[in-house]
Amino acid sequence: MISYTEFQENLKDLNQQIVDACAACGREASSVRILPVTKTFPVEAVEYAYKAGFLSIGENRVQEAIAKKEGCNASIEWELIGHLQSNKVNAAVSLFDRIQSVDSLKLLSKINHAAELEGKTIRILVQVNAGKDPAKFGLSIRDTKPFFQEALTFRHLKIEGLMTIAPLDEDLSVAREAFSNLRKIRDQLVTEFGIALPELSMGMTADLQEAIREGSTMVRVGSGLFGSRTA
Repeated sequence: MISYTEFQENLKDLNQQIVDACAACGREASSVRILPVTKTFPVEAVEYAYKAGFLSIGENRVQEAIAKKEGCNASIEWELIGHLQSNKVNAAVSLFDRIQSVDSLKLLSKINHAAELEGKTIRILVQVNAGKDPAKFGLSIRDTKPFFQEALTFRHLKIEGLMTIAPLDEDLSVAREAFSNLRKIRDQLVTEFGIALPELSMGMTADLQEAIREGSTMVRVGSGLFGSRTA
């Protein structure tokens, strides 16, 4: 694990990247938030993020997040950004403040039921496979509208926006096209259903500039903050 000083330097560099990307497309840098992704990093990564003033962190796996949260004193929100298996729904609803990876009506129904049992409303993002990548999870573009028609009937869910993971490709125009698709889908849903979907969670360390140009409100960054992963 890198030192906190090294983390601060990485954060400074990342913030400058965001400032530059926003300036290039006429956006305010304050319109883009960083979600530090602490998967595979020790609990110190969560504590670094909290010390630096972050309000939330992202984790990919329910079990890993459980272990970290038990050993962590940081008062911070936890967001699930990895694929959620049905048998982990109850634990996820109990642990996480927001689930970004909702990609099926079956999963949505289970999350709603678990939230009802907990007596809470769970915040979610809908994951869309906006890059049409067979290796990625997420709703297909054509299934997004019928999904929302049913999703908006669930009482214990608050849909705050959309999330996507771009295809892994050295040609960054591929990522940019996926991000553009997600923004267009969001705009269509807002118009069709008259709802607010303010969050566009898209972009990671390697493609955050393309994501920001296409309207990302949240970039998910792990190695760009905490250094190379060993797992």
